Amino acid sequence: MFVVLDDRSTVAGGYVACFEREGIAATAVEPSEFFEWFELINDQDVAVIEGFLLGTVSSRRQISARVRSRCRAPLIGLIEARALSETLELFSLGFDDVLAKPFHVREILARSGAIRRRMQIADECVDVGGIRIFFDGRDPIVNGEVLPLPRRERRILECLVLSRNTRITKTQIFNRVYGIFNDEIHENVIESHISRLRKRLKQKLGYDPIDSQRFLGYRLKEFALEDALHPVHRSAATSLTQGTDALLAPSIMRDEENVDGSLRSNDYQRIGDVCSV
Repeated sequence: MFVVLDDRSTVAGGYVACFEREGIAATAVEPSEFFEWFELINDQDVAVIEGFLLGTVSSRRQISARVRSRCRAPLIGLIEARALSETLELFSLGFDDVLAKPFHVREILARSGAIRRRMQIADECVDVGGIRIFFDGRDPIVNGEVLPLPRRERRILECLVLSRNTRITKTQIFNRVYGIFNDEIHENVIESHISRLRKRLKQKLGYDPIDSQRFLGYRLKEFALEDALHPVHRSAATSLTQGTDALLAPSIMRDEENVDGSLRSNDYQRIGDVCSV
C-alpha cells in the first residue's frame, strides 16, 4: 500500500484513483492529520506500507523526518514540473527519489522497487518452485511461461511469495491488496481471488501450490522441494526395512537351515496524462 500526501485533497484523490486502476492499494492522508495518524497505526500496519508519496506539502521536512524515524519505506517526492532547486531541496530532506509530471504508476512501482533493492529490503524478482514474480507490475512467469493475471490476483501472488517462509492471514493479504483503511470491501473477497488464482496456477503447474489452513492462513508450497523429499523418505524407509531384514536374515536363515538344510531368499498510464490532477 502507498500513502499519498498533498495539501490539495483533489490532487491526492486523483493519485489514489490512478493507483487503484492499476490494482495497487493506496490511501490519501491529510498532511495536517499525518502525525496523529502515524502515531495511531501499529507496527504491523506500518510494515504493509510500500512507499510514501509527497506532493505539494508545506510540512515536507517534518513529515519526512517522522517517516524516517519509524520505517524504511521509500519516500518519493512528486512535483508539478522539473525544477532543480526543488529537486535538490527534496533530496536534502532525505527523499529517495523525485518525480515530475507526467509519470505512470508503474514508474513509481519500478522506482520504489529499485529503492527497496538498494536498501536490501526486496529483490528484483523471487522464484518459488516453478513461479517467478516481479515487483514492477509485470505478470509472473509460471513454468517458464508468462501467466497474465488480473491485478488483484497478481498482488495476492506477490504477497504469498514474499511470505513463503511463513503463513499469511486473510486480513494481512487484504491490507496489502486493498489497503488498511478500506471499509467499502469485505475481506472475504480475498477467498474468491485466491480460489481463481488456485485454478490458474494449477492449470500451469499441474498441482495446487497454495496451502491453506483455517484460522492460520495461506502459504505457497514449493512443490519441487516437497516432492523431492518424498522419494528420500520412501527410500529411507526401504533402506531401514532392508537393514532390518539384513539383521534378521542370519537368524532366520539359521532356523531354516536347521529345518531342511536349505536357504530361502528374503525379499516443487501516466499520471498527469491520463489523470487530471
